[in-house]
Amino acid sequence: MVLIMWMPRERTDLPNSQPDSSNNSDNKPTETSDWRSWIHSPVLPRGRQKTTVVRNMFDAIAPRYDLVNRLMTFGIDVHWRHSAIKVLALPPGSRVLDLATGTGDLARMLEQRGIRAIGVDLSMGMLQASKAKAPLVQADGSATPFSEGLFDGAISAFAIRNFSDLQAILSELARIVRPGGRISLLDVSEPHGIMGLGARIWFEKGAPLIGSLLSDKDAYSYLPRSVQYLPSPSEMARLMGTSGFSCVNHRLLTGGIAQIYSATRSSTL
Repeated sequence: MVLIMWMPRERTDLPNSQPDSSNNSDNKPTETSDWRSWIHSPVLPRGRQKTTVVRNMFDAIAPRYDLVNRLMTFGIDVHWRHSAIKVLALPPGSRVLDLATGTGDLARMLEQRGIRAIGVDLSMGMLQASKAKAPLVQADGSATPFSEGLFDGAISAFAIRNFSDLQAILSELARIVRPGGRISLLDVSEPHGIMGLGARIWFEKGAPLIGSLLSDKDAYSYLPRSVQYLPSPSEMARLMGTSGFSCVNHRLLTGGIAQIYSATRSSTL
């Protein structure tokens, strides 16, 4: 494993969701508040605050992230990751960016298929816990150090709702993925009906309980709330299209508990 730190200047275009302190009647945490203050806030963090919360939260849960993931999903997340790789439809030898690589599950799976992976994550704690042999880079996914068209594809797992600026992320992927290249973005979804009811109860009650017993109670109480960040399928398709991708496809997995967005990099931006 080769770990490279690439932390460019803080993005100043991200909105600061903190209101004027003179009108902070809802006791919303301030920009300098500890990330745990945001976890318990009735208002979800946005902009720079969200970036800070996500980075620090994943630093905190990195040591047991894989174990908790397997238990929370009964191991089904492994199948979902394989599905996301299959949707890429790229041959061995392809170069693929694993965005928000975390502890490197997808990077390892890609390598097993003969695909050359490079992992990127904002959290140094997650990168240090990685078991992947692929090169790893600490960077903001919306401002990576890679050259235009370097990758044949890009993939991510359970990260859509954690990005502070999804449009900027997609535009960056369009910049570094070659024309005709593929992207595959896996995340949880919000199923309906009986399946949806069961999934919501488990995700909101069972999963946080496991997280609190084995890892960090505050972090795993936030993760169910993070589903509120997910865009609708129509909005996600619009964002992907305006960023430079075509042939957008939305696929539900396991009764709608998870979802994959895939697309092809357009020949022109």
